Parts: sequence; structure tokens; C-alpha cells
Amino acid sequence: MASTVIELEGHIIDSLILPRVWGAIEDAGAHFHVQEMRVGASELEESYVRMEVSAETEEALSSLMGALQRLGAVPYAERDARTKRATQDGVLPDDFYSTTNMPTFVRVDGRWVEVEGIEMDVAIVVDRERGSARACPMHEARAGDQIVVGYEGIRVDPLERPRQHEAFGFMQSAVSSERAKALAIADVAEAMREARARGGRTLFVLGPAVVHTAARQHVAALIRKGYIQVIFGGNAIIAHDIEAAMFGTSLGIDLATGVPVEHGHRNHLRAINAVRAAGSLEEARARGLLGDGIVAAALECGVELVLAGSIRDDGPMPGVITDSMRAQGRMREACRGVEVCVMAASMLHAIATGNMLPAAVKCVVVDISPAVVTKLADRGTAQAMGLVTDAELFLRALDATLE
Repeated sequence: MASTVIELEGHIIDSLILPRVWGAIEDAGAHFHVQEMRVGASELEESYVRMEVSAETEEALSSLMGALQRLGAVPYAERDARTKRATQDGVLPDDFYSTTNMPTFVRVDGRWVEVEGIEMDVAIVVDRERGSARACPMHEARAGDQIVVGYEGIRVDPLERPRQHEAFGFMQSAVSSERAKALAIADVAEAMREARARGGRTLFVLGPAVVHTAARQHVAALIRKGYIQVIFGGNAIIAHDIEAAMFGTSLGIDLATGVPVEHGHRNHLRAINAVRAAGSLEEARARGLLGDGIVAAALECGVELVLAGSIRDDGPMPGVITDSMRAQGRMREACRGVEVCVMAASMLHAIATGNMLPAAVKCVVVDISPAVVTKLADRGTAQAMGLVTDAELFLRALDATLE
């Protein structure tokens, strides 16, 4: 049998961290023996557990330790993190450590160093000369980088149950269309107010249904009120926003009457063509093509637009990034300083964004489909609050709350 000793400290009982650790050990067919346990006597007092974990083989133990560390377990015997040099660009050592989006620390030369730019499913590069560590996507690794391997010398601080009411904790309850939306929207609005007061940034991830449901004016209003600093989306959100500005339609449907317009199916193509003829979104605005919608408000207020294209895009619009790796890089840069993220009527862009955000960022995902809302939690964005509702209803209420 292979064995090691681990410890956990914090609000590990009421946050259900300790039961999850025990469950992970049992699910792996391994065993544990509690050596020391101190239970906090109040909600403010932390608890502590030290236990021996044993598995059939070193390989099984190593795999299990990876899961336990994601829950906040730390090897009892403190050792520096092990590293191996990457031997070629874009390729990691076989036993590289894969991160979560939780605050993560590595032990370098006897001291704990926080990993900069933490996000899930990336590697950790250590710079021993600077005594620093940073998160590194696989494709950005360079030959010679010191990559953290194994599980020793790594500490993860998991999300704990808040000491007071906090909408953005764990996604603990099942996603439901019956969630008290007015209270949830008030929580989102308050988080946006607090972020703005601190100089923090709020990011909106938008899908084209925001335009289809006639919610574009609410997003534009929030931009002009100073509540949105960054927008992520694709070709479709700006194509249909500008279609609405130029023709009053979205996918050929009149936004005022809900009735299809004759030959309206080509209106989004006409909008794209007009902006391409102008050469840029800025020039299109100067020519009066953008109206007063999302893109116009974003350009007027200096909001950062990061538009990641896809294989099915028409056009695309000027400003859309068609190189997915370059789009990832731009999104990562724009995520810096983001404190609140609202994801509305977007699945793929929302999941991609959730993967890039630290767990400390307050997220809300809004969609009419419960499956879209639950996918964010299933893919690791456990801090997201989920609301199953129409995007227009949510954005209208949020705009009114922040009036």
C-alpha cells in the first residue's frame, strides 16, 4: 500500500469540504485514518483535520491526491513544489499539475507563493529567480519553462460557505425557474454597484438572443450608466445589433411588431456588408450606421469589446477575431480586474469565459434553457448563480434596479 498524510483547515465541516474529501477517498477505493481532528465551536472558529490516506499503488495515490487537493487538502509534510522543464513549445511534461480556478499557492524555496492569473485546466510555471508562479495555458508553454508536476508543494483554497447571505457562493441548489428572481437580480445589481465603487470591472457575455428578444436597449443603458466595462460575444451579437439599428429587425423579424419582414432574412447580411464597406465599427459609427444600440454605446463609452468568431460566421464583421487562440488571449487579458460577470443567452462564450475566471469573480448565468445554466456549474464554474428566465426580462429588471 502507498500512503501519505494530508491536512485540511478552515470551515471544512459546514462548507461540506470534509465529507467531500472522505467521499472522494472512498470512491477511489482508497482508505483514510484520522490522526487528529479539532472541530470549531462556533461559525467563526475554524476546524482542522489530519489524516493518513492509503491506496493500492503510488499511481493510484497520486491520482487521488490530485482530486483531494482540488478540495483543499494539503500534504502534511511540507515540501517545495517539483518542476520539470518543458522540452518543446506548447507541450507539457506528462505529469504536469492541472489547476482549478480556486486561489492556488505553490511552495518555492520554502515559502508559499500565490499563482498569478489563476484559471482552471492550465499548468503552473515557476520562475525561481523571481520567486513567482503563474498560470500558463498549454499552448503558451515554452521550451525551458519550469512546469509544476505531481502534487507536492501545492495548496488550493476552496470556496467555503459564506458567513452571511451571499448569492454568489456555491451553486448548491438545483437550478430552477422558480428561484426568487427579484431577490437574485437585486443581489446582482448590488454586486455591480460595489464593483463600480471600487473601480472593479463588470463583464457581460452576450448571445444574439439578447437582440432577438429586444433587450439591446437595456444593455446599452447599462453601458451608458457606467456599469459595464467589458463585453464578450461573437459575430452574431454585433451583426444583429447593427441589423436592428439599420433596419429595425433581428433575423428578419420586426422588433416592434414581431412580424417577419419581406426579404428580411438577408438584413443581417446587408448590415455586415455595410460595415465591411465602411472598414471598421468606428467608421460605421461615424457614418451613422450603428444607431444607439449595444455597439454604439460601447464605442461611445470606451467599453472593451472582445468578439471571438466561429466557423459558421457570416462576413464576418470588422473587429471579429477569427483566430481562436488569439481570441483566447484577448479574452484572458480583458478578464484582468473583472469582479462581476453576467452571462446572458450565451452558452459557448459563457462556458469559455467561466473557464478563464478565478472563483472569486461573482458570476450569474441567465438563459431560458435550464441545461445551459447547469452546464456552467458542470464545467467547474461553481460560484455562478443560475437564473432560468428570458434574457429580456432579466436585463430589463436589472436596468430598472440600477436606475
